[in-house]
Amino acid sequence: MRRPAPAVAVAAAVLAVAVSVGALVGAARGERAQRGEVIVSLDGGLSPKRLPRDHLAPLSIHLSGDIRTADRSLLPRVTRIEIGLPVQGAVSTRGLPTCPARRLRNTKPPQALAVCGGALIGRGHLTAKVFLPEQGPFEIHARLLLFNSRVDGVRGVVLQAYSSEPPIVVVLPFTLRHRRGTFGRVLVADLPRDLGPRPRLAAFEMTLFRRYRYRGRARSYLSASCPVPPRLTAGFFTLARAAYTLSDGRQIGVEITRGCRASRS
Repeated sequence: MRRPAPAVAVAAAVLAVAVSVGALVGAARGERAQRGEVIVSLDGGLSPKRLPRDHLAPLSIHLSGDIRTADRSLLPRVTRIEIGLPVQGAVSTRGLPTCPARRLRNTKPPQALAVCGGALIGRGHLTAKVFLPEQGPFEIHARLLLFNSRVDGVRGVVLQAYSSEPPIVVVLPFTLRHRRGTFGRVLVADLPRDLGPRPRLAAFEMTLFRRYRYRGRARSYLSASCPVPPRLTAGFFTLARAAYTLSDGRQIGVEITRGCRASRS
């Protein structure tokens, strides 16, 4: 019997944010958090690890994570995804082209890059599990492209998820919000209710990175420093946080800290 291919399967799995290339991360890697039966994990890194201690330098961030249940029960449905970016860093979009979500609808990755390649800021992969009545769950694997955008009049990111088997294209906008605390910039996406209850986020992997030039000056979408005291050469970098709101109202999040080394200049 041929399995249905609901267009919501990829959308409900979008993220996290966060959310690159290669095989998806296993649950045993990175930091973990648990609430009830739900377990979330997050892993990642920054490149380069050597950064100036007193000014910003270009940076790329790689994130990978998953959601599972301790008792192997049905995965929860995610209604909101939040990706927190490090307070030591900055997000620069001045002079960087933007891509509105409407340009990406019903496009495959080559077409999306043709119309919005100038706004590209990241790539990734994700896995969603689809649960159907009287059938075992099956997985959908999707390729992610992330583009600089304006969402509801503010800075944001538009994520395109594409699966070739079954053929699905989903576009999800994230707004970039400013908050107090360790993660001063947060990418937030609400998944519409009409996506349906069956597809569930299982795992994601993404890399955010873009260098470009504006008015003759080199710029980077992400920049950061390693602000350790002068007597030290290494310290810790609060890298990222992934947080999820579930359909029953519960919230669960996990954050990661990674080491950085201070360069001389």
